[in-house]
Amino acid sequence: MCNTKLHQFLQHLPKCEHHVHLEGCLTPELMFALAARNGITLPNTDKRPEFTSPETLYERYEHFTSLDDFLSYYFIGMSVLQQQRDFEALAWEYFQKAHADGVHHAEVFFDPQEHLNRGVSFETVVSGFVAGCRRAEQEYGMTAKLIMCFVKHLPTSDAQKVFDLAVEGGHFESGALHGIGASSSEVGPPKDMFKEIYATAHSKGIRRTAHAGEEGDPTYIEAALESYRSQRIDHGIRLIDSPRLMEQVVRDEILLTVCPVSNVKLRCFDHISKVPIRTFLEAGVKFSINSDDPAYFGGFILHNYCSVQEAFDLSIEEWRTIAENSIHGSWVEEERKMELLRRVDEHVRAHQ
Repeated sequence: MCNTKLHQFLQHLPKCEHHVHLEGCLTPELMFALAARNGITLPNTDKRPEFTSPETLYERYEHFTSLDDFLSYYFIGMSVLQQQRDFEALAWEYFQKAHADGVHHAEVFFDPQEHLNRGVSFETVVSGFVAGCRRAEQEYGMTAKLIMCFVKHLPTSDAQKVFDLAVEGGHFESGALHGIGASSSEVGPPKDMFKEIYATAHSKGIRRTAHAGEEGDPTYIEAALESYRSQRIDHGIRLIDSPRLMEQVVRDEILLTVCPVSNVKLRCFDHISKVPIRTFLEAGVKFSINSDDPAYFGGFILHNYCSVQEAFDLSIEEWRTIAENSIHGSWVEEERKMELLRRVDEHVRAHQ
């Protein structure tokens, strides 16, 4: 709940979410339920007492020390996802919460490499997540798109394999998949490790985004823009350390998908007020506000909006700017953009 007079305005403000990992929406309750249903043994509680119950796991999630600390739990959670219905249930859990938080359009990440390495087929993963997207469209009138994310801690050959499966299976042409991304550990792996895949994607007209400038310095953002021809940057908060690059991002109208609560939970900043929201607004940097891995970080998208409002006391017109930029930066048909822009305008007018 927002401790602010704009709570009702923010709750019902039409939102676009561009940076949320479906596997990061796996709540401890759903994790334990799927583990029981699929006969999956979670870590031994003698050595890992945090896996005693959903409550103890939530408590551990409050104390991540870094991105890699979080990722260790993220990949354990994935192990319970075995069947198509598991992936559909996970997607539906996200879409229910997103709808309640005022999301009208969502572009959601998923990480197929980890699932294939566990013996789960690509079709099982995609068909389950697509079913969840279709249900959200039918029941809520949302537009929902999948972005296939490559993870940097696994070999490039693994990423090439899932990309080939997606292309050969016609998943981009059919619209089941909407684009590609790159995530996981930022500092360490080569900055351009997926350069050839991204070049192929560009030649095929496949949309491209990449995580950069979360823990890494601005050169990671620059590499994503140059080596990957990335059309968006996920996180991008270290852009503040390069005025030259910030000017380029503004000029080229590159959208940043900022995740404020995640940035604090993973110790990028010690408080929401340090996230460069105000700096980006004043510089003309376009960004959206997103939840990243909400089941692990303690809050879905409305929590992020409220946290930003409590820290920065933004005006309704500033929120209009954020909402409109989120729409313009979405990978969705122009007709849908115009519809969403009208909804934002109507909502803002009703609260002025």
